[in-house]
Amino acid sequence: MENALVALSDGLAVVVEKAGRAVVAVHGRPRVSSSGVLWRPGVVLTADHTLRREDGVRVTLPDGSAVPAEIAGRDSGTDLAVLKIDAADVPMDGQAPSVLKVGNLALVVGRSADTGASATLGVVSSLSGAWHTWRGGQIDQFVRLDAGVYPGLSGGAVVDAQGGFIGIATLGLSRTSPLAIPVSTIERVAAELLEKGHIARGYLGVGLQPVGVPQHLKDRLGIAGKSGLIVLSVEAEAPAGRAGVGIGDVFVALDGKPVGDTEDVRAALGAEYVGKTVQASILRGGALIELPIKVGERPRRSA
Repeated sequence: MENALVALSDGLAVVVEKAGRAVVAVHGRPRVSSSGVLWRPGVVLTADHTLRREDGVRVTLPDGSAVPAEIAGRDSGTDLAVLKIDAADVPMDGQAPSVLKVGNLALVVGRSADTGASATLGVVSSLSGAWHTWRGGQIDQFVRLDAGVYPGLSGGAVVDAQGGFIGIATLGLSRTSPLAIPVSTIERVAAELLEKGHIARGYLGVGLQPVGVPQHLKDRLGIAGKSGLIVLSVEAEAPAGRAGVGIGDVFVALDGKPVGDTEDVRAALGAEYVGKTVQASILRGGALIELPIKVGERPRRSA
């Protein structure tokens, strides 16, 4: 047993050492640095919520040298940011695990300018399919970690026991536990950020809350969904406001698809809908009306 534990310990240390060659410290907020991953030569990925300024960002490389970094793009919806640096260190080369299971060991590897590489060990505590974050982004797989991810590790690499790259650690997408942003999401978002600097998302400009629809109205008006979304607030100059949506209106469908939860609306407002017109089915005063709404682009948050 002792030999097996020593072998496991030594094996994990080797994995951390290898992953650490592609992990940097990111200085983008006061006092506490975060971590980042060398994704491609001259390209670093980190957790967007750890960047508190647009200028003066620096990166400490694995060899201890510090270089200036330029924010090439950021997306609060998926909590990813892309930095460009004038350096060509070894990028992360661990292949994503072919099968990820609940209970698999997960190492979170970060870096600090003061202490060098750091790591914490845990497990993948839960997995599920694609989901929309509370900030409006789409993550291809929900990967929750049971690991002690302290603030300086956000943006660091999450790897399995063989060094396979699971994703990037973040404390910014869940109020209860650390998550791993999976590789498939990283590839998709990073490519668009490098090309455009941001992720375009559809925007109506309304505050919505689920509400039940009386059965007699559903029967009389042919409403398919079990519930709708009542409008609690409307931005006058936003797409919905310009289209005539008012407080108290109840959305029951968008382009013929029932909407009974805000997740349904987010799913119907992908980047491909920006600038296009959707048909909103709205319950107003006991009648069902159709309003065309030209989808806008969600305003970007400032740092």
